[in-house]
Amino acid sequence: MDELVAIARIAKPRGLRGEVIGDLLTDFPERFDGLKDVIAVLPSGERRRLKIEDVWFHKERIVLKFDDVDSIEAAEGLRNAEICVDEAEAVALEDGEFFDWQLEGCEVITTNGDPIGTVRELMRTGGTELLVIDGAERELLVPFAESICVDVDVEKKRIVIDPPEGLLEF
Repeated sequence: MDELVAIARIAKPRGLRGEVIGDLLTDFPERFDGLKDVIAVLPSGERRRLKIEDVWFHKERIVLKFDDVDSIEAAEGLRNAEICVDEAEAVALEDGEFFDWQLEGCEVITTNGDPIGTVRELMRTGGTELLVIDGAERELLVPFAESICVDVDVEKKRIVIDPPEGLLEF
């Protein structure tokens, strides 16, 4: 089975006809244009195939209406579900761009080969994103910038960093 890429998370039902409000988990909201088939991954891990009947944006959130979800009770059953597409349907990225999930779990080493830790997540700060790295002794925050992250190989799950002086100091 293909890996899934989460593009939204359902926050709550909206209205009485089964619409739901969700938070976007994609940098490409236009990817919903013409999108019909998605997979909902419920908090229990259960997967449900859904067809999008209608979609619109409201106050930086997405509102979705699915076929066969026609009541507030049915919509409530989707609360906290991640709305996903197959990895094969993910938006194509430019060279040097990565999905957050591709970076998670990458081993981080220095240009000298010294192990630093493993990427837990990519933190978005409004400026340069930060790699949150679980290190041997503590959590580290490393700017995800080309000048520091000199080699990113998501297939080998490895990121080589050239940290400026003091970045890795305690």
